[in-house]
Amino acid sequence: MVRNIKEHDAYAVLRLKDFRLFILGRFFLTIAIQMQSVIVGWQIYEQTHDALSLGLIGLAEAIPFLCVALFAGHVADVVNRKKIIIATVVFYFFGAVALFLLSYKFTSVFQHLGSLPIYGVVFLTGIARGFHYPAQAAFMAQIVPRKLYANSSTWNSTIWHIAAISGPALGGLFYGFFGIDIAYFTVVCFVILSFILFAVVKNIDLPAKEENESLFRSLTSGVIFVFKNQIILGAMTLDMFAVLFGGAVALLPIFAGEVLKVGPEGLGFLRAAPAAGAVLMALILAFKPPLKHAGYNLLIGVCGFGISIIIFAISSNFYLSLFLLALSGMFDNISVILRNTIMQLFTPDNMRGRVASVNSIFIGSSNEIGSFESGLAAKLLGLIPSVIFGGSMTVLIALSTFKFAPNLRKLNLQAYIKEREGK
Repeated sequence: MVRNIKEHDAYAVLRLKDFRLFILGRFFLTIAIQMQSVIVGWQIYEQTHDALSLGLIGLAEAIPFLCVALFAGHVADVVNRKKIIIATVVFYFFGAVALFLLSYKFTSVFQHLGSLPIYGVVFLTGIARGFHYPAQAAFMAQIVPRKLYANSSTWNSTIWHIAAISGPALGGLFYGFFGIDIAYFTVVCFVILSFILFAVVKNIDLPAKEENESLFRSLTSGVIFVFKNQIILGAMTLDMFAVLFGGAVALLPIFAGEVLKVGPEGLGFLRAAPAAGAVLMALILAFKPPLKHAGYNLLIGVCGFGISIIIFAISSNFYLSLFLLALSGMFDNISVILRNTIMQLFTPDNMRGRVASVNSIFIGSSNEIGSFESGLAAKLLGLIPSVIFGGSMTVLIALSTFKFAPNLRKLNLQAYIKEREGK
């Protein structure tokens, strides 16, 4: 038997060349997406100074994402996953170029149509994201041995969050110091880098799929599988509501401009703070995986996230706010790593795309719908009360989930992995 690689070799998965290329490709794509998100957010804030308009950015991406999600999962299980990844990165490239040209050459469009062209580009990239997520989640599981799933989830999360630190910071700094044209052009360059890296990852054939399966059955099988599995469903539900109610990211331009008064440069650092905390936690968990008491660790992560957001809402000090956002990222990453590990361990190979698409509906779209919820709640309740309400709902839902999901509460992933290795 292999000598406890997952427990004693924190760098095991990084020794795989294709995994390194894959996460580097994801790294540069994430930097581009995060930069673009900050630039778009500040651009619309400068045009409108309206919380609801910021929330509509998320809704513009979530609507197409949700519309294609289940079909995208089906496609990821019947079409070569690397080809889907490459195609969606090309789609991201054209979206980034469109935003660059609109802000550099065709600024008069904004005088006639306002922010509508920006929302239009965000809508189109939402389609690309809908197909990209299940393909990349399923493809990563193909290039990593099962015994390294927990290790790969940790490093995948670490690299993603490093990019999520770098992206917002770079977006805010480039926008603030060099202007919107250079900022958008830099996004285009990072998308090109990600395309090159994904292109050189080795191609892997799809796993065998059930013969004569109808399109309807294929589309619904992922949903049925998730809802029959209390552990997967509970983990997805927890993360979904944490992001839906607990996220204050969509409102950070207002906190930066009106509460903390730090401008676009400060906004970049505020956006990067949760990811900085997540990276720190990921590095800790790479050496001390939270697998033995996975259920209770999940509860701690989600509740800690909600409490951090509540305290952030009442802070008027920039450095305290940075710390609290970083703390929220640390707690959030506990649940992210555990959820990703659960997804990889409990999902059959030939259903990874469809289950990942269901996960994307629960988790991925809740980022954008959460942005809309945050903007709407801020409009109705006021900025600070809306964020306090969201954090409180996150804690309440976490406690309720654990009361009604005993299998998740008692989950011990360390024992489960050892049991599977022994078979």
